[in-house]
Amino acid sequence: MKVLIATDKPFAAEAVNGIRDVIEKAGFELVLLEKYTEKKQLLDAVANVDAAIIRSDIFDKEVLDAAKNLKIVVRAGAGFDNIELDAATANNICVMNTPGQNANAVAELALGLAVYAVRNFYNGTSGTELMGKKLGIHAYGNVGRNVARVAKGFGMEVYAYDPFLTAEAIEKEGVKAVASAEDLYTTCQFVSLHIPATAETKNSINYTLLSKMPKNALLINTARKEVINEAEIVKLMEDRKDFKYVTDIMPGNHAEMAEKFAGRYFSTPKKMGAQTAEANTNAGIAAASQIVDFIKNGNERFRVNKK
Repeated sequence: MKVLIATDKPFAAEAVNGIRDVIEKAGFELVLLEKYTEKKQLLDAVANVDAAIIRSDIFDKEVLDAAKNLKIVVRAGAGFDNIELDAATANNICVMNTPGQNANAVAELALGLAVYAVRNFYNGTSGTELMGKKLGIHAYGNVGRNVARVAKGFGMEVYAYDPFLTAEAIEKEGVKAVASAEDLYTTCQFVSLHIPATAETKNSINYTLLSKMPKNALLINTARKEVINEAEIVKLMEDRKDFKYVTDIMPGNHAEMAEKFAGRYFSTPKKMGAQTAEANTNAGIAAASQIVDFIKNGNERFRVNKK
């Protein structure tokens, strides 16, 4: 039984060692493809393996069709939009993610970006504090819960909206539930985005919604670039000189925003939410453990595609 780690941006050595330990203790063989530069290298690597662990690597129909023995692919992380799910299902391949393993890392980054923004990007001028401010969490999953936990440590008043959770489920954790996204944005000076990129959510963070936010508003996006209507956020920030936007997913119009909104906009050079040694290791080892459990016991708990 061969398990491939295919990562153009490799795991840390500690994570690879942890993955190897899990895989080899199960009696499987580990195959490494790191820092590859051509798709053909990936196509060749998947040709004779039974399982694969990936990060942001693209597993499209061509890759999945080439993987004749592949039974399972696990995305080490929460998002899985880099995997063509219908093609995986057509090839009888189980697709999983590792929810929660990166949650604390993303949450700490979200609040770190908030501090950076309210302190005027450390430009030497007087900023404001987070204590006592209202933070809205848009989608209350693993990351959202961790954002709430960290935000409470800052003394923030935390609200959340999630259409898939009851108010009781949210409020039992000391967070105030609101009935709609509109209520969240109307109520909260700060909003942290944690929604996935789906047909319903793409471009949903738009002028109409953001314009509802109170004075000196801050939007924090550690979710997905596609959920932001980029043209409309430019218009909003032109109309509202008090609005700030910070993100770890560089927008397609980054150059325009950086030029127009210096001092009110910041993007990391690349997506950094899960870029910690701890998250790197946790997600990789979780992926390996899920593969072993699937192969040996048929456990499909974290499956994200149809059978």
